[in-house]
Amino acid sequence: MSDASTPSGFPDADYDAAARRALARIEAQVDAWLEDDLIDIDAARTGGMVTLSLPNRSQLIVNMQPPLHELWLAARQGGYHFRYAGGDRWPDTRTGEDFFDMLSACATAQAGQPLTF
Repeated sequence: MSDASTPSGFPDADYDAAARRALARIEAQVDAWLEDDLIDIDAARTGGMVTLSLPNRSQLIVNMQPPLHELWLAARQGGYHFRYAGGDRWPDTRTGEDFFDMLSACATAQAGQPLTF
């Protein structure tokens, strides 16, 4: 059910649940890479923010923006905003590119090896 009074048109609870699933998916993928000894990335979560520290000391930061119903990604390539679009869909507010595709591209560029979330 859509709620025109919220930034995404979806209830706050839907946004919150989807954003938390997205952060958990990131953490689970990093844990899998560590278990498989693919790459040594540290994932630190503080509330609605996950900081990924790569071996070369660069970072990727993903944080929830509840008032806007967005996830923000900060990377060497720039800053990106992804608005909740229902389910587990997070299109970039400028280009429409998928959040996990962009996160994967940024992580790959910064790590110097293919990484897919």
